[in-house]
Amino acid sequence: MRLLSMRRCARLALAALVLLPAGAAAQTPTAPAPRVFTRADTLRGSNGPGRAWWDAEFYDLHVRVSPADSSVRGFNTITYRVLRPAQEMQIDLQQPLEVDSVVQAGRRLAHRRDGNAFFVTLAAPPRAGSRGTLTVWYHGRWSRPAADTARGGRAGAGPFHWEADSAGAPWIATSNEGPGASTWWPLKDFPADEPDSQRIAITVPDPMIDVSNGRLRATTRNGDGTTTYEWFVANPINSYNVAVNASAAYVPVRDTFAGAEGPLTIEFWALRPHEAQARALVPQAKTMLACFERWFGPYPWYRDGYKLIEVPYLGMEHQSGIAYGNRYLPGYLGRDLSGTGEGLGWDYIVVHESAHEWWGNNVSAKDHADMWIHESFGMYAEGLWLECTKGREAGERYLVGVRRMIRNDVPIIGAYGVHDVPRSQDRYPKGANMLLTMRAVVDDDAKWLAALRAIQATYRHQTVTASQVRDLMSATTGVDLSKIFAQYLETTQVPVLEYRFDGAKLSYRWTNVVPGFAMPVRVGLAAEGWTRLRPTTEWQSAASSLPAGTALRVDPVFYVTAQPAP
Repeated sequence: MRLLSMRRCARLALAALVLLPAGAAAQTPTAPAPRVFTRADTLRGSNGPGRAWWDAEFYDLHVRVSPADSSVRGFNTITYRVLRPAQEMQIDLQQPLEVDSVVQAGRRLAHRRDGNAFFVTLAAPPRAGSRGTLTVWYHGRWSRPAADTARGGRAGAGPFHWEADSAGAPWIATSNEGPGASTWWPLKDFPADEPDSQRIAITVPDPMIDVSNGRLRATTRNGDGTTTYEWFVANPINSYNVAVNASAAYVPVRDTFAGAEGPLTIEFWALRPHEAQARALVPQAKTMLACFERWFGPYPWYRDGYKLIEVPYLGMEHQSGIAYGNRYLPGYLGRDLSGTGEGLGWDYIVVHESAHEWWGNNVSAKDHADMWIHESFGMYAEGLWLECTKGREAGERYLVGVRRMIRNDVPIIGAYGVHDVPRSQDRYPKGANMLLTMRAVVDDDAKWLAALRAIQATYRHQTVTASQVRDLMSATTGVDLSKIFAQYLETTQVPVLEYRFDGAKLSYRWTNVVPGFAMPVRVGLAAEGWTRLRPTTEWQSAASSLPAGTALRVDPVFYVTAQPAP
């Protein structure tokens, strides 16, 4: 989940809550102009010839961060496996950062820049199946810290949040889900290729402490007024999750969770004035881990541990090091996104961002066009959290409530191969309500649980496509869900159950749907209770004891609308 600064997030959330219609299907606004994709978009989002021949296996990242002048300097040593012979390698590093040199076997390699991509010419095409290593040295400085932007950083200041804590000391953190890791370090910035493991060595001025992903392996005092903190991630990692978080005020709160795979270390790196508040949140984190292990399977990163790290923005799902900035308030910065009352009493960032450890980090989208896999399941998990703690009806009320945030402005799935980061936020509430609807369609909680856990187990530590998720869910539940996926992900149309009463008979059909849509639905055909119908796009009928002119009730867990036939 890409989240912005606290102030901007507060404004956007309030706008969503105040301005969007409160019905089950928000009115469709004027569609935005179609996006025109460029060569730069293709270089960024496709598995082009400079990428397709090699597989990233290990990144050894060393970066010196200077808050005094908003600059970075360092290198990334890339270990890769050769899939087929080629001689030109694409390395991504976005402006204003510059590559100083690329070195392999002690020899500088020629390189050329094409926008935000560098093309490196190897000395000779390597043999398929062999392994290679090269080092990219780089540096850069962002012009000025300025107002936060929707791209996850600061205008003119890149992906870093250059802030100060309550004592006025520097407090810095990265967030770069949308624009990518190449905003601050060089790599193959392509979501389908995750390294198998990674070292993250961050050098910061004393007395700052850096907290990054994975486990701390070494702390080195450099003798020049800086210290290097070496962290190691022992698992594959989605590169936008690699993070810097540094402050002189960090203190760790430590605990252990008795999990499905044994003891799991828990750390909450909070600012010193907030240590007690952080400690009070740890029990909720442990309850969340137990809930999600039940629904999704074991926490995916036992070797790397579980951390929450206080940051100067709202939050991000940085793998094994969740960025936390919810100010220790209930709900979403003290508000309930659903408007039902169910969104309070728990910390939104702890629950939502931690859900991404399964959905987005363990199972990651191969292409940014499928970021719904991260966010739809992430918001749906909020309802499951409530189901674990308050019961199923509370979870359903919450997810139905967040429908008021749905805009139906563009389809949830974007364009493939062009780094089309979805412009609409519908991948959160609409995608979550698609999943709520699917559970009701499957109508078998054992099969639904099996489907969620099957995705996590089958694609553990892997990247996936929408079709893989769709097909596995259909196979596991025994229900063909393909038309439901197509309806809610590929169109902006909300299914309409059109109906009319004729004496004791109800006639009904689906309209505003994709061809072949035949989703079951529960409706009220008597004063109480539900009847399961199987509408198609053709008129059908059923007996009803309701008087003519009655408005047809649809079980609210189905994200559809019902209207009388004209």
